[in-house]
Amino acid sequence: MTAPHPFGLHRSLEPRGVLPQIARRLDATPRALENEIAVSVRALSIDSASFRQLRETEASTGESVRDQVARIVGERGKMQNPVTGSGGMLLGEVAEVGPAHPAAGALSVGTPIATLVSLTLTPLHLESIGAVHAATERVDVTGTAILFARTLYARLPDDFPEGVALAAFDVAGAPAGVLRDARPGETVLVIGTGKAGLLCLAAAREKVGSSGRVLAVEPGVAAAERARSLGFADAVYTIDARDPVAMLEAVEAATQGRLADLVVNVANASGTESASVLCAKDDGTVLFFGMATSFSAAALGAEGLAKPTKLAIGNGFVPGHDRAALDLLRRHPALARAFAGLSAPAGRAPE
Repeated sequence: MTAPHPFGLHRSLEPRGVLPQIARRLDATPRALENEIAVSVRALSIDSASFRQLRETEASTGESVRDQVARIVGERGKMQNPVTGSGGMLLGEVAEVGPAHPAAGALSVGTPIATLVSLTLTPLHLESIGAVHAATERVDVTGTAILFARTLYARLPDDFPEGVALAAFDVAGAPAGVLRDARPGETVLVIGTGKAGLLCLAAAREKVGSSGRVLAVEPGVAAAERARSLGFADAVYTIDARDPVAMLEAVEAATQGRLADLVVNVANASGTESASVLCAKDDGTVLFFGMATSFSAAALGAEGLAKPTKLAIGNGFVPGHDRAALDLLRRHPALARAFAGLSAPAGRAPE
């Protein structure tokens, strides 16, 4: 028998032998093979674009978020929203470690972990679905997930509530990208001030320093005020980024027409691509981390605007991104408190 593939090709059913993220359906048999880890799952952290779409479907059709998650996982053997194509990540405890897995002997059964890869490539078998926490985009579940030999995961830290750590891990690639790409003295514009946006603002402030500028755009009044209160941004504009003219006018005024060196898009709504491109310098960079981003809209929009700006699809994995996100929270206690408030399920105080 051929050994299980480290990238999980052996779990792909439709079509067979392709990467699990591409496959429509996975074998989610809840038993670890020789080079796999089985995880007892307690919660799914649904990515923001997907959760927004699930809520919109609930409002239009009456099918609850809970029932949609059950249907998708039942049909696909993984949580991959068929509309957005995105998933999220999970939280649970190690149930079994295969003897040929790289962590065999180093990872103990019962260790609490969070995955650092998308649910779109993670085999998932659900036994039940509990509460849906709209404020934190989290769904309580019981079930089993399978991690491959190359699947990234992180042990939960001792100094943060698990909800805070899970939220930070879920968006860790975005602030790590800012820490990598921003330079002292530059202007960074962050579009969206949810959990990813707040971490990006902190990362941008650290990298550009006092000689640089940090700007943010957020359509929600409460979210914009929360971002202002943290003090990372020089200005936070309450603007819908789907209005490129309003965006451009605000950023031109803030930068005396020079625009942004780096634009980081972490919006959970589609239609923000043109504004992102417009607000960047011609020799600047736009990092698209939002799962609602349309590649064609970004590329064709830049072409139509005659903007040679570098367009980059943010990779959710940057080496050390999990540690970088937690360290940002450690260095900025007010940010950690804001995360605790955003990560506590409704009706429950932050731990």
